Amino acid sequence: MSDPWTWHGGGIEAAKREFGEGDWIDLSTGINPHPWPGAAGMAFDWRRLPEPEHLARLEAVAADYFGVDPRHVCAVPGSEIGLRLVGALIGGDTAHIAPGYRTHGAMIAGSAETRWDVAPGATGNLILANPNNPDGRALAPDALLGWLERGVGWLLVDEAFADADPALSVAASVADDRKLIVFRSFGKFFGLAGVRLGFVLAPQAIVAALRARLGAWPLSEAAIAIGTAAYADAGWIEATRQRLPAEAIALDAALARHGYRAAGACPLFRLIETDDGRALFERLARRAILTRPFADEPRWLRIGLPADAEALARLDAALGHG
Repeated sequence: MSDPWTWHGGGIEAAKREFGEGDWIDLSTGINPHPWPGAAGMAFDWRRLPEPEHLARLEAVAADYFGVDPRHVCAVPGSEIGLRLVGALIGGDTAHIAPGYRTHGAMIAGSAETRWDVAPGATGNLILANPNNPDGRALAPDALLGWLERGVGWLLVDEAFADADPALSVAASVADDRKLIVFRSFGKFFGLAGVRLGFVLAPQAIVAALRARLGAWPLSEAAIAIGTAAYADAGWIEATRQRLPAEAIALDAALARHGYRAAGACPLFRLIETDDGRALFERLARRAILTRPFADEPRWLRIGLPADAEALARLDAALGHG
């Protein structure tokens, strides 16, 4: 299987080259198929550099949304970059939870793979996602913070998929006297991954070090304006938090009709296990439906949320043609 699909989600152009043109449905990324609508009507003066005051306003609005003091918030051009920058800053003895997001293992040189049921070391750093990607496992905040109390080094929590259920977040626990760093993604819940916007929530010393590495103008004016407006749109946020779980239930039902048990606590994607995940991936791809296979877990396939009833019906029909 080609690497574009087993490394990360996405890769529609590669899929077209491999499986042919068509009206493709991308279910490989776990990105909200119902993007925040306000961006479509916004205009930007591309001749001007972003204003520092506008960036500060974005961080303040986002901080209110996350439930954390703005002094602990640093906006970054995508949470992927935030993960890698923080990894370079802290270094040291580290473990990352597996299965998990591929970048977690690359953040800090020498990071060792560990499992959910293995207690972390007494002093080493621990990297994990909550909800986890790709299996959707979710832990209560108390369980995560318990690791800090037991003396791990830095606890690095990737909350890229936490927006749908804010009760899972440990963001409010970020403080200067706590070795906790939280990563948040804008593009997944708000459905605008191309904006390339994310946040690192950390003690002020880490935030200052990040700002020094990012330099002037870390974000475009478009990303700043879109993010500021979207995080302030409480009505859309609440409606989306109600909509996504209902649509995930419909996806679960479609999968169950074909004998697949959907796993995961994140409504933006489901993980299924089958005898041959690669064969199912290719069967769906031949019908212009892109999903997310895994080289190291060949029985797994992650399936994102279809955008509408028509897309769900196409998936349903494709699953039924063995």
